[in-house]
Amino acid sequence: MKRSGSADLPLHYGYVPKWLAERMAKLGLAVVETIVMDYGKDEVLRRISDPFWFQSLGAVMGMDWHSSGITTSVMGALKRAINPHSRDLGIYICGGKGNHSRETPSELLKISEQTGLNGHELVRCSKLSAKVDNTAIQDGFQLYTHNFVLSSEGKWAVVQQGMSPQSKTARRYHWHSETLTSFVDDPHTSIYGKNTGYILNMVDKAAQPSRSGVMQIAHENPQNMLSEISKLVMPSHHEVKARDVDLKRLGAVLWLAHEKRPADFEELLLLEGLGPRTLQSLALVSEVIHGTSSRFKDPARFSFAHGGKDGHPFPVPVNVYDETLGVLQTAIYKAKLGNNEKSEAIKRLHIIAERAEKDFTPNANFEQVIETERNNSWKYGGRTVMGKAKPPMEMQLRLF
Repeated sequence: MKRSGSADLPLHYGYVPKWLAERMAKLGLAVVETIVMDYGKDEVLRRISDPFWFQSLGAVMGMDWHSSGITTSVMGALKRAINPHSRDLGIYICGGKGNHSRETPSELLKISEQTGLNGHELVRCSKLSAKVDNTAIQDGFQLYTHNFVLSSEGKWAVVQQGMSPQSKTARRYHWHSETLTSFVDDPHTSIYGKNTGYILNMVDKAAQPSRSGVMQIAHENPQNMLSEISKLVMPSHHEVKARDVDLKRLGAVLWLAHEKRPADFEELLLLEGLGPRTLQSLALVSEVIHGTSSRFKDPARFSFAHGGKDGHPFPVPVNVYDETLGVLQTAIYKAKLGNNEKSEAIKRLHIIAERAEKDFTPNANFEQVIETERNNSWKYGGRTVMGKAKPPMEMQLRLF
């Protein structure tokens, strides 16, 4: 097994309103279902174990793009949506936040009875991954959420998060079982953050006397391990700034959606009829489903699909969200019946947007783009946790 990445996130308090939670579950199911159909169950686990992809998924779902709340909200939405379809998808999600995390062993044993998997070994993997992050290394982050994502073949991924009251940040840990051979194969090579002084690391080579009988250190070349490090550190500012986004990639999507028409592209004829705002969201969702790992280095870009529940970078456009869901759900339904045309058109949308980047030069109008989205939000049913978006007030005074 392999530790695939970690992420440091500013603590963010709040809640997910029901109107958004329901849509997050539907979009999460559509994304996972499409990945399973097009790439298989193993790809779902691989992507969940990638902190950049996971953050991008949360952003495209309408969560605050940089906060710690993405972890519990996204995993909660996926668990609610996927588990009723686990038998068909071959994907099971266990655990959760607080007391729900303690239910992971019993949930795994129940699944093993249904699938014939070795439940006791899965429980051992779940407990060890938590023990390693919570006890073997003591860096000031205490785990409070643990999710174990399992395939019907017995492969798994773990997403768990710890909190540090001192630094007011949360740290998310990702695990991915590529082979089930050893838990001591350098499990902490990708835990990196700001240096806050000495920590207790029971899996460090210097801790051999204390670690004896608990874990054995893997004898890998450190340089080989460092080359595989995946680390995401989110900034403390809440608003989306130009430096948080690959402007060339975002600009190409906006240009494709708003200045070019779907009819201009033979490949997108099946998507004709969608408005430019929905096409913008669908292009970013398409990238979350079909994009390669190099496309997720700027998760903030994906907040331009469905905004954020706190209004950053703009309110969640509920009508656009629903139309995007409708297109995805229709494509999935037709694909199950053997008609892949609409599903292939969504996949090509990502490819066309990526192709458009090659000769694209972004303008210095990032703030104006956000302002336009906010001003138009009311037209698309924009909502935040504070309420519904309203039309911008007219500057000119009326006398009568």
